[in-house]
Amino acid sequence: MNVPSEHLLFLAAGLFAIGVLGFLIRRNVIIVLMCIELMLNAANLTFLAASRQHSTAQVANLDGAVFSIFVILVAACEAAVGLALIIALFRLKQTVEADSLSEMKG
Repeated sequence: MNVPSEHLLFLAAGLFAIGVLGFLIRRNVIIVLMCIELMLNAANLTFLAASRQHSTAQVANLDGAVFSIFVILVAACEAAVGLALIIALFRLKQTVEADSLSEMKG
């Protein structure tokens, strides 16, 4: 049972669209970070689907897997820094709403 690469790409596009909509619509900073994670996971799925599509029966193409590992690394760093900023924001403002960040504009 093999899932076609086109179906994986459609799933990745749907996940990315949901992430973009959540990023643009929601005001809670925690949900915004979750939407960014969703978009990064959609990119991972795209890398893996493209890697599988371009591999042959004799040679496995691992480029997509390597890129996915780097994206997972970036996502982990983003989550750690983002959660630290959210904790600092909550201690300062007692809220995690994005509208309360207007004082941080330069």
